Amino acid sequence: MALTTILLDNDGTLVDTYNMILESFKHATQEVLGKQFSEAEYMAKVGQPLATQMLDFARNVEEQQRLLKAYRSHNEATHDQLIRAFPGIVDELAALRAEGFEMGVVTSKMHALAWRGLQVVGAAPYLGCLIGADDCAKHKPDPAPILLGCERMGAQPEECVYVGDSPFDIAAGNAAGCKTLAVTWGMFPEEKLVVENPTEIIHEVAEFSAAIQALSN
Repeated sequence: MALTTILLDNDGTLVDTYNMILESFKHATQEVLGKQFSEAEYMAKVGQPLATQMLDFARNVEEQQRLLKAYRSHNEATHDQLIRAFPGIVDELAALRAEGFEMGVVTSKMHALAWRGLQVVGAAPYLGCLIGADDCAKHKPDPAPILLGCERMGAQPEECVYVGDSPFDIAAGNAAGCKTLAVTWGMFPEEKLVVENPTEIIHEVAEFSAAIQALSN
């Protein structure tokens, strides 16, 4: 079946939010717990919903909720000033849209903030749908949000490629029956992505359009 639709992860794939996420984690754990963790611990589960990530630091549900509130307060206050698209990625979206591909985003970020960021960086005009963490009861690595994205885009999974920078992205896309394209400019190193058996791996934003065209043949 011909490839017609591109579904993309957001953080680490379209937008560079590594430092913003890290600083928001540091702020939250310092404010709520009075302590700091290692960078590796903070970033280990980026790509899953924030509430899931906070379970690694909270001792109970009440503490988890306080961490979430502190994180979101810091993140939203700094969001528009710090968020950036990866250099060249919006141009790649424009080129692929001109070639006739439909595109959408499936992210573990909450819908409203994800859409706000995509508007800030100029990616929103090229996107036909956004599935956020609050749009689906299940989350990556479960395939449910990818399948919902396919449904919203009016495409069968076999017509779609899911693009992401985390092992959770690739596992979800594979489980959904999509082709998967792993990118290494985001949050996770290549060795973490390879084990999930992506259809293809690319290392530079400039390779994106060509990789999609190759997967569509």
